[in-house]
Amino acid sequence: MLKCGITTDNRCLGHNTGVGHPERSDRIRSCLVAIEQANLNLVPVESVPINEEKLAYVHAKEHIDRVYKHCQTEDPLEYDTPVAKDSYQVALLSVAAAISLSESVIDKTIDNGFSLMRPPGHHATAFRAMGFCLFNSVAIATRHLQKKHGLDRIAIIDWDVHHGNGTQDIFYSDPSVFYFSIHQSPLYPGTGLVKEKGTGRGVGTTLNCPISPYSGDSDYTEKFRKVLQPQLTEFKPEFIFISAGFDAHERDPLSQMNMTSEGFADLTKIVQEIADQVCRGHIVSVLEGGYDLQGLSTSVVSHLRQLSNQAE
Repeated sequence: MLKCGITTDNRCLGHNTGVGHPERSDRIRSCLVAIEQANLNLVPVESVPINEEKLAYVHAKEHIDRVYKHCQTEDPLEYDTPVAKDSYQVALLSVAAAISLSESVIDKTIDNGFSLMRPPGHHATAFRAMGFCLFNSVAIATRHLQKKHGLDRIAIIDWDVHHGNGTQDIFYSDPSVFYFSIHQSPLYPGTGLVKEKGTGRGVGTTLNCPISPYSGDSDYTEKFRKVLQPQLTEFKPEFIFISAGFDAHERDPLSQMNMTSEGFADLTKIVQEIADQVCRGHIVSVLEGGYDLQGLSTSVVSHLRQLSNQAE
């Protein structure tokens, strides 16, 4: 069994998106219930609070200030990205969770970890909040590891059903970060074409894998084996982040995919195989999307069961 850390915080329920919004606090509640019922042996990891200095690793000051102001007035940042007074602090907690888990992996307190927090982050660019996302937790945690621990190569694997345009934009010219996204196409936000491969010195370290609606487990695992695995093995990252959205699940209302919870376990296993080969199994997974409560919670349990190597 592997020591799989988990970070969650009831304060993330205070990010109130309003009645009927798909990115709601019940997402976390349903996952916590499912994890308890599954009787998984996980290691709680407490988040170390962060300040705005960490946000500035990837976000412009005007973006940080705008998010803060909108949270104070409770004015939506975008048509689909509402905020409440607590949302700014909750978003800081979400970033802190990703950083604390990565620190715990580095210091060998845990083997890998999962951040069960909200709001998600992979659509947040350096200058813009969008797609339910305020700050890009995975991107900030990536920069934190580079700045504090001097890591030369980090990979981000994004299997959310929507393309992580924010993460791609932040690292598009950076050869030290390999960004891979597999996503339904066409779908929001309309980015993530195969031809988007990076720019300048970063050419070749962005790998987009758009796939058709109604694709399922075998389609995903084939892309991971034949497309992702060879390139990551060559890149040899020293740490791997997963932007773990579970909205490609067959039950999800925001997509037209046919993934199952078992399929997400299979993707996790492939990533673990890569990580074991190139970076001593160092993986931190961060919750992104997933909006059907049953599909989300069963997928999270399958993901955690595989990360911790605990059989049913």
